[in-house]
Amino acid sequence: MITTRRALLQGGAALAACAMLPASPILAATQTGTSSLSLRAVKRTLEVKGRAATVLGLEGPSGPGLTLDAGQRFQVNLTNGLDEPTLIHWHGQIPPNEQDGVPDMPLPALQPGENRAYDFAPRTGTFWMHSHIPFQEMQLLAAPLIVRSAAEMQEDRQDVVMLLHDFSFKSPEEVMAAIGAGHGGGHGGANGHGHGHGGHGAAAAGHSAHAGHAAANGQGGMDMSGAQMAGMDLNDHDWDAYLANDRTLDDPQVVQVEKGGRVRLRIINASAATVFWIETGALAGQLTAVDGDPVQPLAGSRFGIAMGQRLDIELDLPATAGNWPILARREGAREQTGLILATAGASVSKLPDMTDTPAPAFDTDLSQESRLRAAHPLPQRPADRQMMVMLGGTMQPYVWTINGAVWGEHQPLEAVSGERVEITFHNMSMMGHPMHLHGHVFQVVAVNGQRLSGALRDTVYVPPMAMVTVALDAGEAARWMLHCHHMPHLVTGMMTEFQIRT
Repeated sequence: MITTRRALLQGGAALAACAMLPASPILAATQTGTSSLSLRAVKRTLEVKGRAATVLGLEGPSGPGLTLDAGQRFQVNLTNGLDEPTLIHWHGQIPPNEQDGVPDMPLPALQPGENRAYDFAPRTGTFWMHSHIPFQEMQLLAAPLIVRSAAEMQEDRQDVVMLLHDFSFKSPEEVMAAIGAGHGGGHGGANGHGHGHGGHGAAAAGHSAHAGHAAANGQGGMDMSGAQMAGMDLNDHDWDAYLANDRTLDDPQVVQVEKGGRVRLRIINASAATVFWIETGALAGQLTAVDGDPVQPLAGSRFGIAMGQRLDIELDLPATAGNWPILARREGAREQTGLILATAGASVSKLPDMTDTPAPAFDTDLSQESRLRAAHPLPQRPADRQMMVMLGGTMQPYVWTINGAVWGEHQPLEAVSGERVEITFHNMSMMGHPMHLHGHVFQVVAVNGQRLSGALRDTVYVPPMAMVTVALDAGEAARWMLHCHHMPHLVTGMMTEFQIRT
């Protein structure tokens, strides 16, 4: 299913602190008890559209990924089976800072053949784990990490995990070179048609013709005009394939389900640079959790998911035989991937990997985010500290910034352990940014200045020319990473740190 960039990255070592990337899981490995689970970073071979590809992966005791039962500790022995350094981040979990998985913050990456033990109490829900070294995520070094609650273990509902990736037969270096030179392809405009990428987006200091126009019309961080939406850069690279559990729709995974069965889709967007719409087709869904935390159920058959985010969608199947595709459509484009739920003996028709019309842009008005409500919101208390984080960047030169600076020239955000902190992300560029904070769970408390009791998350999508405010309680006194989960943006500078002191 995939060829990968095997020229792994000498350049990645220089950006080691900056990296995060996916491997590949499909089935989670379940093990109970107190003994440590083995997890190994490896090379593996997939077939993508008839071509063999060497990619990276995380192998657990029974295959890619891990599933833990209620009450089970995260006791894992990680071994680096690669021929280069690596380190794994447990995305959405809150381990002690030294176990968070960022190279040299504070522990170094694992050298080839080296192993390291991890032990902490995990959070329940749908999570994932991935390399935190640049370009390895683009080589699929990621896997699902599912932690089941006691209630889920008692429930008669079948878990189906769907891990999404974008894939290129080129090396990560070649992909970045193409994007940087303006030859990455991509469907830029909100109508899904390529329009070139020359200079769209705010400059490093957060200013551009687009930003100035918005500010002059009172639109900074608010709804965009049609003209502004047409200037958006939705995708800055056309990938060779889009994968669901390592497979394309040419040869999709078919998951056997029961007539009248109940299914919980656990969807993880491990893509380097692709936002998807999840479509359940004829099956009405209930969105019950995002980023591992429960939300008040939201009914629908189409839900958006940005890079780094997760969705739990519950489905009740008809009492008749049949098959039901679960599709992931690339925003602003015609490509799609997915898997198929099917009862025993049901015929399964071949599905195209391209649609006649492009999918829309994702949540440009934050309408999906605005409808989400946390099932268990943070306790109400006034903010002890408020801060504005400006998101900016340009397509040419291809540089992306936080508060006008790239990683290495950044000024850390600072807080005191125990403080209630509100962070407002203000996106002054013409691309969306999924912003991920390590070591914390935050609650969305405002979109474009409108207060709400939104979802608990660890990764929030901030559309072009929009503002999202999140609240959190500052945790362990340490250096925690804060960055965009769009890998090309991260690699070119869009990362800072949240520094907590006692």
